[in-house]
Amino acid sequence: MIKKVFLSVCTLFLFFQIQAQILPLIPLPNSIQKAEGTFSINENTIIFAEKKSAEAAYLKQYIFENYGLKLKVTHKTKAAINIITFLNANGKDCENNREEYQLNVSKNTINIYALNNAGIFYGIQTLIQLLPIEKSTVLKIPCLQINDAPRYQWRGMHLDCSRHFFTKNEVKKYIDYLAMYKLNVFHWHLVDDQGWRIEIKKYPFLTKIGSKRKATLIGKPTFDSLGNPSANDKYDSTLYEGFYTQNDIKEIVAYAKNRHITVLPEIEMPGHSLAALAAYPQYACNAGPFETYSRWGVSDDVYCTGNDEAFVFLENILKEVMELFPSKYIHIGGDECVKTKWKSCAKCQKRKADEHLKNEEELQSYFITRIEKYVNANGRQIIGWDEILEGGLAPNAALMSWRGINGGIAAAKQNHFVVMSPGRPCYFDHYQSRDKAAEPMAIGGFNPLDSVYNYNPTPDSLNENEQKFIMGAQANVWTEYITNFSQVEYMALPRMSALSEVLWTNMEYKNFPDFQERLYIHKGILDRMKVNYAKHFLPIK
Repeated sequence: MIKKVFLSVCTLFLFFQIQAQILPLIPLPNSIQKAEGTFSINENTIIFAEKKSAEAAYLKQYIFENYGLKLKVTHKTKAAINIITFLNANGKDCENNREEYQLNVSKNTINIYALNNAGIFYGIQTLIQLLPIEKSTVLKIPCLQINDAPRYQWRGMHLDCSRHFFTKNEVKKYIDYLAMYKLNVFHWHLVDDQGWRIEIKKYPFLTKIGSKRKATLIGKPTFDSLGNPSANDKYDSTLYEGFYTQNDIKEIVAYAKNRHITVLPEIEMPGHSLAALAAYPQYACNAGPFETYSRWGVSDDVYCTGNDEAFVFLENILKEVMELFPSKYIHIGGDECVKTKWKSCAKCQKRKADEHLKNEEELQSYFITRIEKYVNANGRQIIGWDEILEGGLAPNAALMSWRGINGGIAAAKQNHFVVMSPGRPCYFDHYQSRDKAAEPMAIGGFNPLDSVYNYNPTPDSLNENEQKFIMGAQANVWTEYITNFSQVEYMALPRMSALSEVLWTNMEYKNFPDFQERLYIHKGILDRMKVNYAKHFLPIK
């Protein structure tokens, strides 16, 4: 890893000098040193990489698409001037952070040093943000040196494609936003009560039946005095459908990989499973029939823990999922499992007795642990929402803490790895403004830009050793009330940019007013990309 540069008083002075020019860099690098002059990218500029490089092709394509300049990429010769080089960081006081990079801009050369391609890619993202917004045949970049590395290894964003489906190209666009902000995990929520969105060849009814719902609730669900769905609820009776073929998924996974982003698939179990049971009702506690849920909320029809065939069904699904997704972790959900049917199911109660389990919470732990053994046997690990703590955490499981931070704290104290994702402030389906009338309908809550920016994923209550189990954090975009991709953009941005600085930049360098100043300039990039971002949180100029 390139040696960290701790800012001295002199360096801090230079740092604030460069900030006076408001470089629109998000997330903020951890060390910036300004020099005199500029480097000019023009039609004669050469990109040099020591071998064939997807990163070189990425930068070439970006500059061509946005500025019309056709730069040459070479792997054999190295010009003395007007060249952008990607170099191995060996010999540059390296340590072991594979994502660190150094960006040196002088009048004649731009050098990006890194241990591997991930660091090179992040250096390119910083370089791209230094490019002028206006299209020109000569692109001037200020001379400087940046030494940079992320604070956390897990820097994630989630997207729910079950409640509302988004096209392959829209998902790619979302991944591009992650790449711009050096986020490295795309958590893809593919199945739920309201729709099954992933092709499983062994079980074709999952998409033939489970990907379709006959109607969709309009607005928020209401209930009568007995807690039953209200007859006053209104529905759009248009058939809603959509799913990703395995070829679609392979294409998206490859697209993300080229941007050094891991795609984390989520296959919900044992709850949030009504769409699957609509297709294969034999794996529920009762015979059905079932329909893919038209309401928002949670169904009490879940997988039967007493049915061995239900586990075979899920293992066969996970087998195909693991063939499609090379991620270390497979997300198995585990949240909001309504256990009512288990209590009245003879098979579930027999399982509980046979395994000497005290209650339905331990029955859920049995379920999760059994699934974990299968996933581990295939060289992967499971991660689940914090309800998987109930009844005892599976031996090797990682945890996502969404109901506040206590679940994450409990898991870290048990030496389990944790991703922090508390509803406040990490649920981007929540409102951004207290003026709800001026905002699109959201699920509730209030997570403004500053609360996201000021979040610290590592709880003070953990000791130094326990803090090592906090891998990072992510924000979630649930889509019950987000019906199109333009609204996804509005809810995610610019809050995604604030999250990126939480996860990348060391805390001592962060400053919200400074972030707002950079964001005001940086929004020019979003405008060029035609992003429908929320604009009312930017400082007035």
